[in-house]
Amino acid sequence: MLHRNLEFRSGRCTAKLKNMISMVKNIKSGLVVVFIFISIVFLAPACKMSYSFTGANLSPAIKTYTVYYFPNRARLVNPTLSQVFTEDLRDKLRRQTSLNELSENGDIVFEGQITGYEVRPMSIQKDDLAAQNRLTITVKLKYTNSKAPEENFDKTFSAYEDYDSNQSISDVEDDLSMEIVKKLTDDIFNATIANW
Repeated sequence: MLHRNLEFRSGRCTAKLKNMISMVKNIKSGLVVVFIFISIVFLAPACKMSYSFTGANLSPAIKTYTVYYFPNRARLVNPTLSQVFTEDLRDKLRRQTSLNELSENGDIVFEGQITGYEVRPMSIQKDDLAAQNRLTITVKLKYTNSKAPEENFDKTFSAYEDYDSNQSISDVEDDLSMEIVKKLTDDIFNATIANW
């Protein structure tokens, strides 16, 4: 009889032990959930994330921009290049940001000059003639961010397009210049607004 009692008690103790283990596991998983929740609540404000479908990654404090006219200081001058480049940069900022344009003293300022406009032969063949020529445009930019001065910089951007040497530069200049200006404004946008 004593033996039967011990068996009964040990079975009952085993059941209680299993219940206690199950209860401890539930408490542990509950504590983990509470810990994760508290971590999210306290860490989320410390993290700053911004999403943009336009590529713009600017501080919310920045509300305005200014693009000053970029004069052409290159040795070889395309008479329309300054106007085309300046307007293309303004258009890109208008289309891809929600910033307001000011004629001067914006929160971010783009100023500079076109410093290079040159045609060079490329792909020299065995008879010393070029198979292609390259039109290169170089722009010196001064970027000023009044809300985050540590992001200010002076930088030179350069882009090019190649064309067949059997074509005259005057025949392809307008199309090539537009392609190069687009590359330059993309590069400037990425270096300043998108922070790439």
